[in-house]
Amino acid sequence: MVVRRSAGLLVFRRTGAEDGAVEVLIGHMGGPFWARREQAAWSVPKGEYGPEEAPEDAARREFREELGLPVPGGEWLALGEVRQSGGKTVTVWAVEGDLDPAAVVPGTFSMEWPPRSGVLAEFPELDRVGWFTVEEAAPLLVAGQREFLERLVTRVRGRA
Repeated sequence: MVVRRSAGLLVFRRTGAEDGAVEVLIGHMGGPFWARREQAAWSVPKGEYGPEEAPEDAARREFREELGLPVPGGEWLALGEVRQSGGKTVTVWAVEGDLDPAAVVPGTFSMEWPPRSGVLAEFPELDRVGWFTVEEAAPLLVAGQREFLERLVTRVRGRA
């Protein structure tokens, strides 16, 4: 059995609020399946990797591929792993940074569309990116990634 693994990087910024609140940068998944969905249709920039690649390297690579921007400098905070309902294990780190969503140049993927048409169409991996408070981001993220928000808040408040 092949274990599918994915790694990603969650960028956050402090809001300046006295409660230590943060905002996170997440992306809406591209392609026709996600086009009309909002809730549970957003993701941490992440992607799959094989046994020959270190998860940190995969997170860095996927961030650049999906956003078209360099990875923000700064200390990476390990947020651990989560096993999603489909069986994939996702590992995420967080890094403090401030990126302009308008500067994102998303990577693309190809798939047959419409189904069984024989026509390959190209779609952005993420069709939009935005900053959200943790409370706003939670219902937007796919369910298997929401745990990372709780872990981030715990880590950031513990470092304040």
